[in-house]
Amino acid sequence: MSAEPHPTLPPVRLHSDAELARDALAAPLFARAVRLARWAGPATRVDIGGELVADQVPEAVAVLGLDTADEDSPVYASQAWRVAVDTGLVDVTEPDEDEDGDGGPGAAAGEAAGEPEYGTAAPGEDLALLTGGAPGDVLDLWLAALDTVLADAAVPDLDDLVDALDAGGEIDFDQLDWNPRREADFLDAVLANLYLLTAAEGGTDGPVPLPVLAASMLVPQDMGEPTDAVLEQVSEAMMRLDDQFRQLEPIGLVEFRPVDEELMAEADDEELAAGGPGADEEYEDDGDISRYGMVRLTPLGLYGIRARLLEAGIEAPAVGELAGKGADVLLHAVSSYPERAAQAEIEEWLSGRDPAAAVTELLSAARGDDEGAPLRRLRCQQALALVPAGAAAGPAVRAVLDDPELGGLARVWLAERGATGVPAPDEAMVFWLTVDTIAAQLAADGETEELPLLMETLTAHHTGFFDRVWRVDHPATAYVLEAMGRLHPDRRTAKEARKAAFKARSRRP
Repeated sequence: MSAEPHPTLPPVRLHSDAELARDALAAPLFARAVRLARWAGPATRVDIGGELVADQVPEAVAVLGLDTADEDSPVYASQAWRVAVDTGLVDVTEPDEDEDGDGGPGAAAGEAAGEPEYGTAAPGEDLALLTGGAPGDVLDLWLAALDTVLADAAVPDLDDLVDALDAGGEIDFDQLDWNPRREADFLDAVLANLYLLTAAEGGTDGPVPLPVLAASMLVPQDMGEPTDAVLEQVSEAMMRLDDQFRQLEPIGLVEFRPVDEELMAEADDEELAAGGPGADEEYEDDGDISRYGMVRLTPLGLYGIRARLLEAGIEAPAVGELAGKGADVLLHAVSSYPERAAQAEIEEWLSGRDPAAAVTELLSAARGDDEGAPLRRLRCQQALALVPAGAAAGPAVRAVLDDPELGGLARVWLAERGATGVPAPDEAMVFWLTVDTIAAQLAADGETEELPLLMETLTAHHTGFFDRVWRVDHPATAYVLEAMGRLHPDRRTAKEARKAAFKARSRRP
């Protein structure tokens, strides 16, 4: 996969391998490929390239139970056969691949009788993996099938290919305006973008409108009103994606609602020519936008695209991967996760661990004065909040009450559980925790709309806040005060924050 998606992909929650394997076996195209692999035998004849000979395609159609009156049934059967061959579910011996290199005795006899030369096919060794292998074996075969389907989807339709034939019967690629690598890269990028929309915090659980997906690929983020030229590109991309997603749905990658046939018939309509509704438009109801096509990755599709991203060397984490790692690895990783994904990963990590041992390990990993330490402590606090109530972890938390870095969050945890005998924090700890908390919020979410309100609340509850806070021995003190100088809603208080930031800068070497 050669696409270059978002540099930091959010983690996804995948179904179990067993569930995904069942989905793979139920995918219509893969199921047809398996059925044809079991049908293949001594009487099966193939041409150069391993394709079924023409007079055997009707038999394959019948084996698959397809409608013999449907003109598309032979296409479906041929595609299923190609998937079976490409994945190793079927082994083929092409006419020129025999041992003596002249077509073999059978071929020679056929030639003597005036019959054309054919190759043979038989079930492949990998077919047995579908019943005797592990779920991962099934998924590996499905991924190979996905590669075949994606390659086919990047090829122009037959009508375009016929139109591009020159006088000599060769394809004029300049006339076709088709670059195989470019088309494959574009489809990879579209699927990576769909993956990101599915995985991102607040990402849609429902389908993505086709115009929105196409526009996300072609309309620059800093472009205000798209130009007519860009809208025309979006329109063309929509039509191309409509055809491609129709091909990708049978392998189980996506759920797809195609562009309304009436809209296709009205291709000259001004709205469609302009790319249909844009990503920022409002619609009267869901039916309006759905006419332009809707797509979403299935759970199997999410697995498949992630596998391709990993193969391309792109980091695409999955929830649960850190369950066997240490707390230091956990807190470092979830520091960059969106809120919900971080919580899900922490829940997986805590599951099955002894609460007291887990808390001790988390607190130890949260220490530090490096730049990422405040956010680690915030995630540690989030993890502690998920520890089951009870006395088992209490002693581990009380053990750090006097720790200047952890004493504040330890008191919060104990107070939330109604613990008694918890000493009040001294002033130095209160101000240190304030700086640490704001630094963590800035690292987690940036300068959000809620942060100024938090700053206003903190300064209102402490008389002479800035006279004290600039002296706090925390690496992020000046950084936090500078942020308060920018964000605090009260101009006078913001000015005090900037003065305090200058003092803090001067204080540190």
